[in-house]
Amino acid sequence: MRRMIGAACAALMFAGAAAAQEQRPNIVLIVADDVGFTDFGAYGGEARTPHIDALAREGAQFTRYYTSPLCAPSRAMLLTGVDNHRTGLATIPEVLPPEHVGRPGYTMALEPGVETVALRLRDAGYRTYMTGKWHLGHERGDLPNAHGFERSFALDASGADNWEQRPYMPYYANAPWFEDGRPARLPRDFYSSAFIVDQMIRYLERAETEAPFFAYLAFQAVHIPVQAPAEFTAPYRDAYVSGWDALRLARHARAQTLGLIPTDAPAPRFHPRMRAWDAVTADEQALYARSMAVHAGMLDAMDHHIGRFIAYLGARGALDNTLIIVTSDNGPEPSNPLNERGFAQWMALHGYTRDLANLGERRSYVFIGPEFASATSSPGSLFKFYASGGGLHAPLVIAGPGVDAQRIAAPAFVTDVAPTILDYAGLSPQAREGAQAISGRSMRTALEGAAALIHPADHAVGIEVSGNAALFRGDYKLVRNMPPYGDGRWRLFNIAADPGETRDLAGAQPALFAEMQAAYAAYAAENGVLSLPEGYDVHRQIARNTLAKMAAHYWWALALIVLILAGLLYFVARLIGALLFRRRSVAR
Repeated sequence: MRRMIGAACAALMFAGAAAAQEQRPNIVLIVADDVGFTDFGAYGGEARTPHIDALAREGAQFTRYYTSPLCAPSRAMLLTGVDNHRTGLATIPEVLPPEHVGRPGYTMALEPGVETVALRLRDAGYRTYMTGKWHLGHERGDLPNAHGFERSFALDASGADNWEQRPYMPYYANAPWFEDGRPARLPRDFYSSAFIVDQMIRYLERAETEAPFFAYLAFQAVHIPVQAPAEFTAPYRDAYVSGWDALRLARHARAQTLGLIPTDAPAPRFHPRMRAWDAVTADEQALYARSMAVHAGMLDAMDHHIGRFIAYLGARGALDNTLIIVTSDNGPEPSNPLNERGFAQWMALHGYTRDLANLGERRSYVFIGPEFASATSSPGSLFKFYASGGGLHAPLVIAGPGVDAQRIAAPAFVTDVAPTILDYAGLSPQAREGAQAISGRSMRTALEGAAALIHPADHAVGIEVSGNAALFRGDYKLVRNMPPYGDGRWRLFNIAADPGETRDLAGAQPALFAEMQAAYAAYAAENGVLSLPEGYDVHRQIARNTLAKMAAHYWWALALIVLILAGLLYFVARLIGALLFRRRSVAR
């Protein structure tokens, strides 16, 4: 039955769109977490995503949309149109070195003068709601209610359990959910994708006005822990048994067949650190293949609940005048948490298992690892954290009134979404006086078929997060990836012809290489990009920051342990003293 919602939603959505042109549209911004460029069905993925696919067919499907390689910087840019270093979210707190703490652009929260689209829309009379992942700070004045959202139910963490209010890594003592800026508890029947939609519907139902609305739904799918109800995972149990080598090539071939990349684009190479599928034990193969089935099931479940939301809007008569944007914050998650010291013990302490019998369900902990992450990012290379295509190249679908059904191959960037939203709402796509300047450009003329390009061909756009950096100009991309999967060297690629970044052109086109290096240096200087401290290692930094967080969370327990130990030492010292005194007395 749930599969039938897609066709009905598509028909409801676009019937009568012309009549709604003169009204200010409702705007729905849907953000998936760690979804790769080819994960949705419309982009060649194995998961069934009929509702997102319907939007892609009836609206604009972007083939060259780029974001940042990490969640908080992407979300900050998505909501503001401002470069992440100017928002305060240059990176994420988990990897921030102490040398950068508190520096301008590195405060790990939206800084003064940074305005979200929610704030602009609310001031223009829109209702503004947010449900799901925030990760832009939760100190006083940091949460969605302080940044333009009238109602919000937000998770301020990089991730959390999808079944219960539980943390997903030792960095967090709990899963910090907030409603309207106050700590909140989740319902007993919580499942993240269902709850995010249900709560948004509750906010819309309780509205006392018919003013247009802005709804921001930020899903946890498919961030670790990857979790999904068994009914969604079941159809994919045998879909990944051929392994990651086969999946990488299959995704690349489907991207060619669908016209997402050129038919002669070379397939990306696996990084030398990756294991071959046939080098993995049979038990590991079974676990990884089933983990990918849960990954597909979680995408399927998210799409199902998006379909429920679209159907709700249709039933209310709001769909004809609603602009819907669907995207991802960055590429696939490569982490294998069990490689981190002490994680297996933390997992066991919190009651998590990795049993095949209930993989993806309550109290199970699932991740797909670097090899499958690299395969799901194909036709790009690498994955989340890195500035290669696998980290930055993401899906983007925009559908609704005034949007032509089309493929858009013009380069577009995460900072372009906010000015586009403002433009469709009838507001200036530029920042208000006194606010941080918007870096992006409205995509409206391209969406309505009036322009072939969004940015001039010679316009340079920079991205940097924790040393991983890129500069885009026309068909060319300058890129630098840091260890452990990079070497810190700059390389040059024509990503229109070579989206897998297999042919470094730095030696063949030295003049262009030098020009783009100079352009990146100008971008970094203009936006206050800080250099990494000498010897910076992202994994060591996560470990150090986690230990510091745990010490802050559990200082009382550490103090109690110190007091107990001090008491024991005092008792032992007194006992030894008493024994020595007795010996001396006997000797006399």
